[in-house]
Amino acid sequence: MNLGLTATDRRENVEQNRRLLAEAVTGDAQTPIAALRQFHSNLVVVADKADAKRERPRKADGVISAVPGLLVAVQTADCIPVLVADRRQRVVAAFHAGWRGTVKRIVELGVGRMRLQFGCRPEDLAAAIGPGAGQCCYAVGEELLSEFESQFSYARELFREVFDSDPVRKKYPMLFLTQRAPGHSPIGPQLHLDLIEANRRQLLDAGVKASAISITGGCTNCHTDMFFSHRASQGHAGRMMSVVGVKAAAGNV
Repeated sequence: MNLGLTATDRRENVEQNRRLLAEAVTGDAQTPIAALRQFHSNLVVVADKADAKRERPRKADGVISAVPGLLVAVQTADCIPVLVADRRQRVVAAFHAGWRGTVKRIVELGVGRMRLQFGCRPEDLAAAIGPGAGQCCYAVGEELLSEFESQFSYARELFREVFDSDPVRKKYPMLFLTQRAPGHSPIGPQLHLDLIEANRRQLLDAGVKASAISITGGCTNCHTDMFFSHRASQGHAGRMMSVVGVKAAAGNV
């Protein structure tokens, strides 16, 4: 059920999978899906029906739409998908938030774009944060802590140290010395980043009510039987797709 146009899958297979997804969500396999060429940025675009027919999707990591009958989508395999909907204004958005997009505030900026361009009010927004690499598995380097600290006053609350519990490594630490950067060595302690919480905090900072934010799915790295994981597969994963849209008939989200 790979939904990404990766080098290891045939395009026709992926297109059929996307039709199956559209049918599962809307009841119509022909519902258009506007996907993106993602590059870990904070660039957000506004989609129209033409975006679903582009041979090469637009390059961005966030997409907003008020077009009934169109699904907007982001693809992930460890990064965090964030979906936002304004039922009053009938506007939806999807954001791809890896650590780079998160530290660049893509979700916060995207909600701001919804407010500026479509008159959305934060109190009318509902959001969902989908499956991604959880803090349990997302080991990072010290340099990421510095980057987050430069942007967020609460940065240290997003990180925790995880110590290696291997008794052999504890008894003979010199056998496991490496020249790798801190956080990228298999020897503890490692810094682990909570990307899910980081994006929840951005939604809160953007004015979305805590009660209107849903977190679902779990850790992609832990549950490879359910999810694609770039880290767990060492770069050979397919892609999941998170979609949201405005209903074509009644105009409801």
